[in-house]
Amino acid sequence: MFRLLTTMLLAAILGGCAQPDSEQSHSGTAPFSVKWTLLSNTDPSVDGHKAQFILTSTASDTLGADWVMYWNMVPRSFRKQPEGLPITLTWINGDYYKMEPQPGFSLAPGASITIPYEGSAFMIKESDAPCGLFVVDRNDKGVESHPRPITAYEVTPFTEPEQIDRYADDFAEIPTATTRFANNQSQSKLTEEELIPIVPTPREFTRGAGTVTLTQQTQVVYAEGMKLSAELLAAQLTELFGKVIGIEQGNEAREGQIFLGLNSGDPESYRLSIQAGQAIEILGADRAGAFYGSQSLLALLPPAAFAVPMSEMTLMEVEVEDAPAFPYRGMHLDVARNFHSKATVKKLIDAMAFYKLNKLHLHLTEDEGWRLEIQALPELTEIGGFRGHSQNPNQRLLPAYGSGPFADPSDSWGSGYYTRGDYQEIIRYAWDRNIEVIPEINIPAHARAAIIAMEARYDRFMEAGDPAAAEEYRLADPEDASEYRSAQWWTDNVICVCKPSAMKFVNTVLTELIDMYQEVDVPLTMVHTGGDEVPRGAWAGSPICEEFLQSHPEVDNPQNLQIYFFRQVVDLFKSKGVETAGWEEIAMDFQTDGSWTANEEFSGQSVVPYIWNSLWGNQDLGYRLANAGYPVVLCNVSNYYFDLAYDKDPLEPGLYWGGFVNTRDAYVYDPLDLFSTTLEEANSRPIDPVKEYAKMERLTETARNNVLGIQAQLWSETVKGPEMVDYYIYPKILGLAERAWYGVPKWSKSGDPAVREQQINADWNRFANTLGQREFPRLDHMSGGISYRIDVPGIQIDGGLLHINTQFPGLEVRYTMDGSEPTADSPIYDGPVPFTGNIVKARAFSSSGRAGRTSTWAAPLWNQTESQ
Repeated sequence: MFRLLTTMLLAAILGGCAQPDSEQSHSGTAPFSVKWTLLSNTDPSVDGHKAQFILTSTASDTLGADWVMYWNMVPRSFRKQPEGLPITLTWINGDYYKMEPQPGFSLAPGASITIPYEGSAFMIKESDAPCGLFVVDRNDKGVESHPRPITAYEVTPFTEPEQIDRYADDFAEIPTATTRFANNQSQSKLTEEELIPIVPTPREFTRGAGTVTLTQQTQVVYAEGMKLSAELLAAQLTELFGKVIGIEQGNEAREGQIFLGLNSGDPESYRLSIQAGQAIEILGADRAGAFYGSQSLLALLPPAAFAVPMSEMTLMEVEVEDAPAFPYRGMHLDVARNFHSKATVKKLIDAMAFYKLNKLHLHLTEDEGWRLEIQALPELTEIGGFRGHSQNPNQRLLPAYGSGPFADPSDSWGSGYYTRGDYQEIIRYAWDRNIEVIPEINIPAHARAAIIAMEARYDRFMEAGDPAAAEEYRLADPEDASEYRSAQWWTDNVICVCKPSAMKFVNTVLTELIDMYQEVDVPLTMVHTGGDEVPRGAWAGSPICEEFLQSHPEVDNPQNLQIYFFRQVVDLFKSKGVETAGWEEIAMDFQTDGSWTANEEFSGQSVVPYIWNSLWGNQDLGYRLANAGYPVVLCNVSNYYFDLAYDKDPLEPGLYWGGFVNTRDAYVYDPLDLFSTTLEEANSRPIDPVKEYAKMERLTETARNNVLGIQAQLWSETVKGPEMVDYYIYPKILGLAERAWYGVPKWSKSGDPAVREQQINADWNRFANTLGQREFPRLDHMSGGISYRIDVPGIQIDGGLLHINTQFPGLEVRYTMDGSEPTADSPIYDGPVPFTGNIVKARAFSSSGRAGRTSTWAAPLWNQTESQ
């Protein structure tokens, strides 16, 4: 592995094989256009999928073999190369691929060549397709230059079942206008009075008969210790009124004012009282409780108040007593695989605070990027913060997820990082809003960016003649011949834990993290270490690890080096007063037969496993670890992996290895009895909970307090830019907030599955109405506007009448019956209308005028008129 890496590096240093991107021209166009087509996933003669590239020459001269095309795509191996063509397709590493013409290749101007191939597994989404295509020139010595993005690139739409089904007997239906209508039929529009008054639902809510009016003269009065909460509330009201709302300290307030004070109660609890003739009173058990009470006050304002400044706003009389079900209510954001700006993170923090989420898990490091400046190790961001094409393997990271050939943050989501100051601004901004930022530094796997960066550091000090400094933080064994492939298909992403420099690296990073938090007066209580997906085979071919194992017989095989390393990490973190978190593997003791038991060594040692695996017979994994004494955070992939696509529609972006996850999945979840709500496998196969969960371990009564809470994840492989962040997270995050704050749903105790389903449908209908009628119009203007996913309508023709519905009643739907795309000027659907013609197109619109995707219903050909 690293033997090859080092050989390539020395060749680059000594021979100067390639210029850095800064010296290469970004100008020029690719000499051909590309069209990619998925042919089939279900051909019985193919173990996987069939696809093809079509290259069409746009050059003025005949194209020869002096080029290479690179791209990224969802990892798949080539099962069958193009037959009879002078073309070779090669997987390089991770999700990175190349196409190379062989001697004799020739393509005349304007001519095309079709390049068919067979690949492993299936590809059902247009977001699975090759992306970030670019071409480079290559001379007869193998030197590459002049990278050019291929802008003339087309992905053929996925329209046929063999392109959309994963296999011949796929359990998941292909979404159509008709199936969407059927799935939405349990939804019906409710009145304003029937909606949930505040999201997430408060514990106790009593509505009065009168009203109270807030005006531009309203002031916020705060008791001692409440100044920050008062300042934040006043700032939010100032934005809504368009006029500065003042604050003052005091122990009581008069009518027309808002009072923030303290009372007794559980952590984060609050009491909100809005009564005519009195001051609005918000009493919190602590600063967080007072803040959440103020957010509930804002939630009671009409959504229109968030659209344009108002001179006054009317509130209903209410009494609210509220407290969270779980102390941990989290959202994870992966900023490593694709980078997301400081502004994007702060916008997410605003929404999290409004919906009473209190933990932001920032995934800062990965194989594809290191996003946090560490001043002692500048290479981490100078090298690990940038992706781009280079023949020098330590100059920058490989292109990934379509990031393209140039390491330019202004042109690609693959490059960028937070300076120390940026990160401190984020953590202070979050802390002021009662959100703790939990940094994740991935070790020992998912660490390729750190490894490559420290190799560049090694090179720098070796060139300077200082081998001791070169080895000080080196994370790789240069003679490592281990063969493995990680879950994301990297072959070189695991730190050599047998080198003392590995722990020195961890200590240096942790020390700087602690300093960053201390400098802005924010406590650092926990660091997430990843700790997951160490591929089998890692360290097995490392001479350094072989020597280490010989001198440490208590570590009986290379696989157990992970536990040895983690033990050191836990001890280091405890010495610094920091809890150690990681994905579930950190608390699991794996057996040779593939089974596992809870690793008792770390139970009670300030170690917190985050449980993602709720599939494949592991639905009880979190409960088993909680019963063994571990405090756990439930992050179930089946409900809370927000990077998974909303549904099977090929235009719906996202991954689907763990199934499909929509807003209802995030809402319909019982954290303490997931067996009653996890009713499908990842392949959409229905689960019989009585039969298949019979032998699984239930959460014991005494272990319930070990469930700290729940968290949703947004992994960023397919997420590029702030609008896509919004699209994937919203409205799913509102389902998360409801379950994390309110906790176990009332219907969870129903022993009759049929009755439970009726109760679920009724509760979901109320929640979906609340989102469609109230929360979506608020999101349209919150934090400058949030680009939540707008539902795709369902369509049905019945008895000569057109019927249209959506998953979220309250969304404005417009339609056409002449084949044209619905626009803001098309008729609004407000009830069944006579159907004329042969085709219906329907589209939902937000209150700000944004449109979702179009839903199309076409009459069968045999039923269409001759004019169609």
